[in-house]
Amino acid sequence: MSKKRSFSFRDRPIALLSSGHACVDVYQGAVAALVPFFVSERAYTYAAASGVVLAASLLSSVVQPLFGALTDRWAMPWLLPVSTLLAGAGIALSGLGDSYALTLVAVAVTGIGVAAYHPESARVARRASAGSHVAMGWFSLGGNLGFAAAPLLVSAVVATGGLRATPLLVLPAVLGAVLCAAALRTVRAPDGTAGTRTRSRTDGRDDWASFRRLTGAIMCRSVVFVGLSAFVSLHVRQRTGWGEPAGTVALFVLYAGGAVGTVAGGKLAGRYGRVTVVRWSYAVAVPAVAGIVLVPGPALYLFVALTSAALYVPFSLQVTLGQDYLPRRVGTASGVTLGLAVSVGGVASPLVGALADGTSLRVALAPLIALPALGWLLLRPLREPDAPGAPRVVSGAVPESAPDAPGTPREA
Repeated sequence: MSKKRSFSFRDRPIALLSSGHACVDVYQGAVAALVPFFVSERAYTYAAASGVVLAASLLSSVVQPLFGALTDRWAMPWLLPVSTLLAGAGIALSGLGDSYALTLVAVAVTGIGVAAYHPESARVARRASAGSHVAMGWFSLGGNLGFAAAPLLVSAVVATGGLRATPLLVLPAVLGAVLCAAALRTVRAPDGTAGTRTRSRTDGRDDWASFRRLTGAIMCRSVVFVGLSAFVSLHVRQRTGWGEPAGTVALFVLYAGGAVGTVAGGKLAGRYGRVTVVRWSYAVAVPAVAGIVLVPGPALYLFVALTSAALYVPFSLQVTLGQDYLPRRVGTASGVTLGLAVSVGGVASPLVGALADGTSLRVALAPLIALPALGWLLLRPLREPDAPGAPRVVSGAVPESAPDAPGTPREA
């Protein structure tokens, strides 16, 4: 295993990438943050509101691994600023007009932008971090902060100007595109040029069996997280009777707790190992989610915070685990662990909404308690992978990529 130097958030490439990641993930959080406003202003049912979350997640779930496979063959650093602007444009348009179909199309555009961003950004961050788990934690922290800022930003804009004020929400995308462009200028190959073809050095074989188990666990986490993101605001408003601000605070706590959890995950993994920390996180999530569903009153916020930490501690660790389980397919691993398996929860959210329409929101959230337990069972047989050596980039490419495979471009 290669020796890794220590990293801090003061490292300029990681700082820029993390800040750009925050601007992009504002738009993942914004979809769920807009749900209560769609319900109140447009009288959407729970099922219709969850359909908005599905629209943002479905295309993202499908196209994100495709972007990962593409970036295994070709460097596409230009995707970072372009996809950031695309994600912002979708949310900006989502509140315009009263057509449900056009709203779905708008948030679907956001989903595509988010999908295009994550595989390439994770590969660029891996190169900038030289494989450091702590540095990747800082990169993931940026996304978590973006999530946390989303309900506050959306509430400030939409509560004041209504859904027709959503075009103002494009501003983080503009800032994020500038930050991404600046980050790419700092993460260059040794000759200072950004190439178009990439290869990576690998020290091991792809472990698809372990990667499939990890993906299954991440999918369980995704359903829990997206389900709570879509409905915890409404749930807390019902359980406390404190109105819209109480729901906004609950969603903020769900996202903000991830900032602490992500940084803690990198530090805990350095002491106890990634797989051990990930397993314990899933175990803690079971009683934490149960508390959200079953406990009434102000104590709900404590369980929301605990759930947030339990779901976010393993977040960046799962990304680096996936990359180390598939050292020959880093882009694919990034696309799945950071994208497909995360966004797939949106596919299940309409089921939660439909069950809530037929019973109650509390009953509909109850099945989420079992999913972290299933994830823990999937993780039990996993072992810590041997991390591959530091990446070696060929042809001046920014990120690393898979080794030569049939059909992979080679240098002349």
